[in-house]
This record gives sequence, C-alpha cells and structure tokens, in this order.
Amino acid sequence: MRFNRSVLSAAAFAALAVGASTALAAPASAAPNTTPQKVCGSAYKTVNSAPVGSLGTVYLTYNAANGKNCVTTIRSTPGTAVDVSTFVFVPDTEDYDEDYGSYTSYAGPAYVYGKGHCVSWGGGIKNTYVQVNDSNCAARKEQRTTFTR
Repeated sequence: MRFNRSVLSAAAFAALAVGASTALAAPASAAPNTTPQKVCGSAYKTVNSAPVGSLGTVYLTYNAANGKNCVTTIRSTPGTAVDVSTFVFVPDTEDYDEDYGSYTSYAGPAYVYGKGHCVSWGGGIKNTYVQVNDSNCAARKEQRTTFTR
C-alpha cells in the first residue's frame, strides 16, 4: 500500500512540476518510429508492456548482462508536446527512477537494478495513467491499474 501512495504522490508532484516547468523543459525530439530499444539501449529486451489507453504504450525492458530494467512510455502518435511520464520501482530495495515532462514522443528511459526482484512500473500520457505492480515475479500475479485524472 505504501508504494501506491508513493506513486500517487509522485504523480501529483509530477503534474505540479510539469505545469511549473513547462517553459523550461526541453521536449524529446519527435521520433515516429522509436522503439524501447532505441530509448533504453539495444541490449534491453522487452519483457512486458501495458497500453496507456489509445495514446501509447509503456514498455518494461530488461538487460540480462547488467541486471537492469528500463521503462519508457512511447506515444502512439508523436506531435505537439504533451505531459508524458514513466517510472520503475523495486519494492525490495526501494530503488526508484522516473522521467516526466512535456514531450513530443516519449518519456524515459528510467532504470533500476531488478535482477531477481519483482518490479512495479508504469507511466502516463496526458491524463491517462497505467500502473503495474508485482510484475515479472515467478509466483505472484501482477496487478494492472489504468486511471484517468
């Protein structure tokens, strides 16, 4: 439960920070054909994904060589900069990374060391968000939540 509160607090902070710093944020360049591997690195393989409504997809990737997970949120249709966010969290170690801002194509990459750990991850585009908890755990069933603010 603590994680959900943390993520919601982070999302609220992100919304405030994005509104306050939109003039200072440098949008990611439009990349209509971007992939999780172009954002995270070619050694990262996609291990999970979740749609952000019809606006795009959040990808969870993993690099077996270094044990790191990477998450990126990619818009379906790049264009005018909008609020885009991505996050990844390892509950066991409390390792957390995120990226959010006003972007034309994607948010991320966000990296954590995740080898042998369950991960929680997600992201948002405009006012639609997805959160996946207990992901990529052997015995646990992941829990997905999509919500609009």
